[in-house]
Amino acid sequence: MVANAYPHLLSPLDLGHTQLKNRVIMGSMHTGLEDRFWHYPKMAAYFAERARGGVALSVTGGINPNRHGWFYPLAGTFNRKLDIRNHRKITDAVHKEGGKIALQILHAGRYSYHPFSRSASAIKSPINPFKPKAMSTREVKKTVRDFAHTAELAKQAGYDGVEIMGSEGYLINQFTAPRTNRRTDAYGGSAENRRRFPVEIVEETRRRCGPDFIIMYRLSVIDLVPDGCTREEVLDLARAVEAAGASLINSGIGWHEARIPTIVTSVPRAAFVEATRQVREVVSIPVVASNRINDPQVAEDILAGDLADAVSMARPLLADPEFVNKAAEGRADEINTCIACNQACLDHTFELKRASCLVNPRACHETELVYLRTAHPKKVAVVGAGPAGLACATVAAERGHDVTLFDQADRIGGQFNMAKVIPGKEEFHETLRYFSRRIERTGVKLELGRRVAEGELEAEGFDEIVVATGVSPRRPSIPGIDHAKVVSYVDVLTGKVTVGDKVAIIGAGGIGFDVAEFLAEAPRDGAQPLPEWLREWGVDFQAETRGGLVEGHPEAPARTIYLLQRKTSALGKGLGKTSGWVHRATLKHRNVEMLPGCQYDRIDDHGLHITQDEKQGLLEVDHVVICAGQDPLRELHRDGDARYHLIGGADVAAELDAKRAIKQGSELAARL
Repeated sequence: MVANAYPHLLSPLDLGHTQLKNRVIMGSMHTGLEDRFWHYPKMAAYFAERARGGVALSVTGGINPNRHGWFYPLAGTFNRKLDIRNHRKITDAVHKEGGKIALQILHAGRYSYHPFSRSASAIKSPINPFKPKAMSTREVKKTVRDFAHTAELAKQAGYDGVEIMGSEGYLINQFTAPRTNRRTDAYGGSAENRRRFPVEIVEETRRRCGPDFIIMYRLSVIDLVPDGCTREEVLDLARAVEAAGASLINSGIGWHEARIPTIVTSVPRAAFVEATRQVREVVSIPVVASNRINDPQVAEDILAGDLADAVSMARPLLADPEFVNKAAEGRADEINTCIACNQACLDHTFELKRASCLVNPRACHETELVYLRTAHPKKVAVVGAGPAGLACATVAAERGHDVTLFDQADRIGGQFNMAKVIPGKEEFHETLRYFSRRIERTGVKLELGRRVAEGELEAEGFDEIVVATGVSPRRPSIPGIDHAKVVSYVDVLTGKVTVGDKVAIIGAGGIGFDVAEFLAEAPRDGAQPLPEWLREWGVDFQAETRGGLVEGHPEAPARTIYLLQRKTSALGKGLGKTSGWVHRATLKHRNVEMLPGCQYDRIDDHGLHITQDEKQGLLEVDHVVICAGQDPLRELHRDGDARYHLIGGADVAAELDAKRAIKQGSELAARL
């Protein structure tokens, strides 16, 4: 019998008319499967796998109650009885695996990406080109009925409940905050009037759906935007929602247009749980904590500390659908931890692509990327223990192949060993911990410190040879490139060189930004402490200011840094949609000077000579760090030999891409 290390997390949660088998809720995340009924079998498999993995209650991605609430034209809508049969595929699949599921009802309001959007007032969002029309009082009342009608249909389709989306700056949030509500009717003006809309939605939903139906209200516990709700207004809304008939309250953190990071990897774990605790103090129904909870011990501590009654995790259950079962069975060291990179989940969503997961490419592709046990085991060599090689080796071994993984380094990880030292990317340690454990479990033979020579593997009788040898940094042809001031990003991040107080970084892609953050921040042991992070970004849970915002106080930069690129476009434009702005803001906090449109004239004893806007200049720096791209390392590969396969950076080295590398390695292993 395995001792229960997480007694609070794994204990049932009584909702009165029903019970959740544990305190883990899979929070809503739009996957791109919600919008087309022919994708519902895939969505059913996706949620069923999480229910099988132990999740008590899953919440779908947002489904619109009417066409005005669409994210974009023809987005997923549930307002007809004809749709019930399709939704039954999802609810039946989840119930068969012992889980419960709720439909999230979401009206995008001014975030709707179409010209007939509606909002509380005709105020355009800074992240949307379309200006909404203000809803008439009659439209408001109709929208209340539309929410409740969708909930009624959801109950008929077998959903155990609904989540009413009242946070993240969507329509309901647009009514509750003075930032977007300038109305003069009964739904505007005073705080009581501004909360009338969500209260009526909950009341009407409870009236139509009866007492034996879960109504979870997603409350914006802190808006993180100017002219958002005050703390007292948030607490009053929580009380009103409870009185209106909500079963539980889920925490929503910040609006999509907020300039405070809320879910990227640099945000400390459980950073916003204090806002949840404040709500829990004033209501008697269960309250759910969310955002950057990716570890069972973190979740257990939240519950044991009476900070919340349950935890909501979305991306962590993309990363590992067996998260709950592994925790319950004493296998927490086998959890594939979410690193909060956003690259395959949220970035995909905002690009209208199907979501997935960088560390688990099967997420949302459960019916397509299948790891079947092989009937014909092969002897497989994988050369290179970076992300691509690790994924390929472990999946192939899991399928029953005899796999040997080689690397000339003394540890696994490849480029991830550099990524994990970047401030704010400490979570990358978890991926390497996961692969280390998976190598043990799957029986991969690991040979570190061995450089494989051409012809060796054929002589050893390998049937398949996977070349995952990664990349080598590119050295641009700049006069003085061999000067003593010039160093590679590899030597900087691995600690082989220590740079001076003034540094120029050539190349402003993802690696250039990482190096800039690494050099700009004073060394510390571990992740940035939460109080320091809150002070830097200007967040105060006790503040009476609207939105919970106060003046930020970033720490002083450790160095003077110049980040340069040849392109004339803004630096960081090619970074991820949901995280790139955070990296740019962080460098701005550290006073990093970002210089586009640079021509590199020469490097000499004086520093880096450049031409920008037809003006010559000198950056008097101690070191010049080269982050100017990579070239693939593929000497072992033999074109035309069917035994050989290229994956990861050895295949495409244009920009280091762990998402592509892990997916490519996994897909190859599934085919072998």
